[in-house]
Amino acid sequence: MNKVVLLIPYYNNSDGLIKSLISIHPDEELDVIIVDDGSKNKFDELILQNNFKAKGTLYFEYLEQNQGIEFALNHGLKISAKKKYKYTARLDCGDVCLGKRFAIQTEFLEQNPEIKIVGSNVLAVDSNDIYLYAIDLPLDDQNIKNKMYINSMLIHPAILFCTSIIEVTGFYPVNHKSAEDYAFFFAISKKFKMANIGQYLTQIEINENGISIQRRRQQVKSRIQIIKENFYVGYYPIYGLLRNYVLLFMPYSIILSIKKRIKK
Repeated sequence: MNKVVLLIPYYNNSDGLIKSLISIHPDEELDVIIVDDGSKNKFDELILQNNFKAKGTLYFEYLEQNQGIEFALNHGLKISAKKKYKYTARLDCGDVCLGKRFAIQTEFLEQNPEIKIVGSNVLAVDSNDIYLYAIDLPLDDQNIKNKMYINSMLIHPAILFCTSIIEVTGFYPVNHKSAEDYAFFFAISKKFKMANIGQYLTQIEINENGISIQRRRQQVKSRIQIIKENFYVGYYPIYGLLRNYVLLFMPYSIILSIKKRIKK
């Protein structure tokens, strides 16, 4: 068993899952837990095995019915904790690892034991792999925690964290639909130090048919609630709250256009 396990939730996207597995560098040492969240379009385990070249084992978990990504994530995270993996990483179907991402992140946490979760800068592409924009994030703990009130300063499929932190924070909250990661990161920020690596270690796919965009309004509403739950009178919480109320009523096409112009 490796010290790192990669958690991938799956729902009706076998091509994306294969693409993600192929992107893992063959020299990486990690196991992978794939949690099928009650999909109708099942993946072929043998095909996945043949496309996974890293030094590790694929584990397959199947939920009987579709429950939502937060439940699939918690199912996988419980297995990670039970098997006593030191580190848990994340990736979504269709997203791509760049270079030896997991080795780089693991080494960072090993060299900085006071930090318990690490992300990285990411590149965003469309469903045809056409470049959209780059996301450059704050690197140090205090900047991340301040700007978390504006938006998530950790990109969910780009993180790696010490599995042991869930003994303090608990699992992914299930009462913040489409923003379970944002709530999870806030819980971590209250107890532990965070960081990002200033390298592009993950490429994320912005898919117009993806869950985050289909449920964008619900996601922004959940973010507003999370900000309120963690609110204090200060610049970042006030600005973040106002910003998210504006986003609640702004079409996503406008937001995407602005991101392309600003971040290219």
